[in-house]
Amino acid sequence: MHDFRALRSDPVAFDNDLARRGLSAVSQTLLSYDEERRSYLNELHQKQADRNNISKQIGQLKRNKENSSVLEAQAIRLRQEIDSLQTRADKLDQQIFEVLASLPNRLAVEVPTGKDETENVVVHYWGKIREFGFTPLQHFELGEKSGLMDFNAATKLAGARFSILRGALARLDRALGQFMLDFHTTEHDYEEYVVPLLVNEQTMFNTDKLPKFGDQSFCTKDDRWLIPTAEVPLTGIQAGEIINYDQLPVRRTALTACFRSEAGAAGRDTRGLIRQHQFYKVEMVSVTAPEESEKEHERMTRCAEMVLEKLELPYRRVLLCSGDTGFGAAKTWDLEVWLPGQQAWREISSCSNTRDFQARRMNARYRPQPEEGRKTPPVFLHTLNGSGVAVGRALVAVMENYQNEDGSISIPEVLRSYMGGIEKIG
Repeated sequence: MHDFRALRSDPVAFDNDLARRGLSAVSQTLLSYDEERRSYLNELHQKQADRNNISKQIGQLKRNKENSSVLEAQAIRLRQEIDSLQTRADKLDQQIFEVLASLPNRLAVEVPTGKDETENVVVHYWGKIREFGFTPLQHFELGEKSGLMDFNAATKLAGARFSILRGALARLDRALGQFMLDFHTTEHDYEEYVVPLLVNEQTMFNTDKLPKFGDQSFCTKDDRWLIPTAEVPLTGIQAGEIINYDQLPVRRTALTACFRSEAGAAGRDTRGLIRQHQFYKVEMVSVTAPEESEKEHERMTRCAEMVLEKLELPYRRVLLCSGDTGFGAAKTWDLEVWLPGQQAWREISSCSNTRDFQARRMNARYRPQPEEGRKTPPVFLHTLNGSGVAVGRALVAVMENYQNEDGSISIPEVLRSYMGGIEKIG
């Protein structure tokens, strides 16, 4: 949600930010709604004052046993006018709210202007791309060749975009998630959480998944939503809370199943694990003071990068342009891992600073340090989220980068203790 005071103070800058995302200007519409709303409220307050004055006069007349019927009729009429003005002001409030709720976050100034992912900016590369003495296979070819990945059985059970892993490959998938959790909790100061996979509509709204992305998520008949990412509950915990400055930063992590309908993805990545309705991901969430969020964003992104470095997977860091930056993000770093079977860089982590966008939606605040002994009013927090990383895509990357000519897959050294010392599967 946006700070309306910032819009009032510089509507041109607000509209320019929307234009960078390819959206039309709305500030004048919102300001006209606000002006009309305030005129109703000013009139309402005047009529309330008049009604209070009349009520005092009625009381005086009654104490003197005099006729107050004329004033009582005026009071009733004023009450009706006040109710009408309140209804009109409330309607405009709702219109303003609905427009603001539909608008994406304002972009950080350093986000490059661009129309889509083709104009994202690669910042750096890490690792050496392996040279194979054979034509590398894609992960689903390796999985089906070993018999440890079954898409036909998954389709029979649930339909398209589901998978079944078994045996050593299922163990490798579990090892990846466990390694990531251990790494973030022991090395990066994140606290592990086990969270609900179903949340209410308000929690989805608070974390900017509704109303914008309702068609991309699954909802039960009793209006509970399957989480599209653990960001939703991990950040949603903060809703309505006021914490002290000395409690910051808050860092949370969880390994959960995530559920997405993949609306609009028809024809893309129809085979394999890249784009599934159900997948597992380790999520990182940070809650900070505003002045610390940029530094925390860099730290979080490095935490994700170090996962890939430990796995010795080649990756690159990408700064998303304005047209590709997500709805709730002010700035996003994507990490893309090299997949030799596809001969392509594919996203494996996305780390975003939402600044106070989510905090305003959920009224999440903190008390700054006192200034000269005086208490300061609560301030909206900044929230950040990042994949640390997507487990299924990490499995894809390990399979393709560590494959051997006979179709077997070598186990990255950092995972061998999680695999009982096994060095190769398949």
